[in-house]
Amino acid sequence: ENFNPECKFKESVFENYYVTYSSMLYRQSQSGRSWYIGINRDGQVMKGNRVKKTKAAAHFLPKVIEGQIKF
Repeated sequence: ENFNPECKFKESVFENYYVTYSSMLYRQSQSGRSWYIGINRDGQVMKGNRVKKTKAAAHFLPKVIEGQIKF
């Protein structure tokens, strides 16, 4: 409904088919590293500045929804 710059993410796909999402708006102030979406083992959302793209918390597997793929 209210799309703003905080809603914009970059989707990256790795060779093992994991997907990561990084913020297009926020970055680390000193290093310039992107902030990633991450979920810990308990299912809680992690702070973006604490998640690295190499950690399992940031890796998601895409799920195909029946009837959504069109060729």
